Amino acid sequence: MLTVNLSVEDRWKKYGNTSPLISLFNRFHPINEEMEKRINQYTFPVTFKKNKFIISPVERNKFLFLIIKGVVRGYIKDGKAEITTWISKEGEIIGTIRNLWLKGDSDEYLQALEDVELISIPHVLTEYLYDNFPEANIVGRKMMELHYRSAEERAYLCRISSAEKRYKRFLLSFPDLINRVSLKYIASFLAIRLETLSRIRAKI
Repeated sequence: MLTVNLSVEDRWKKYGNTSPLISLFNRFHPINEEMEKRINQYTFPVTFKKNKFIISPVERNKFLFLIIKGVVRGYIKDGKAEITTWISKEGEIIGTIRNLWLKGDSDEYLQALEDVELISIPHVLTEYLYDNFPEANIVGRKMMELHYRSAEERAYLCRISSAEKRYKRFLLSFPDLINRVSLKYIASFLAIRLETLSRIRAKI
């Protein structure tokens, strides 16, 4: 298991003396005290300033992250072009999906679009919880359902032929992001040019 230097008491003082991940898990299914103890012991808070990289292909990722505060985008590169593949906010768990729990590298970047506050969740911890606690598998299944529906919405969004309809769908699906995320990232997410997005916004 990962060794964390901060004491549990100091680590979670600002969060009511417990990892926020426990509260999230309990929304899906009650977890037992031993599982809570493991989560408190091996998860830890981290912060990143706006525009900083949380993960990049330069270093191998060993964590998932729960967003406590802020907005994060995931993207890949096609030559010099950046393709935004998802945008997430508070209460969501993020990470490099392409190599999740695998030892291979990923070509994904995770970038803070605001100053962000995250809870780091080591891959070794999630594997341990799955192997030792039936409750973890129930929580994981229910959370995976949410992520699958979100991925399905993104896939649908990218296949709408009209750029204007694509943007209108974005407003319906992600209304709380429109005033928090730069238009250039929204345009990239919707696979349309920034100039086109600006014209659409002026029109509607």
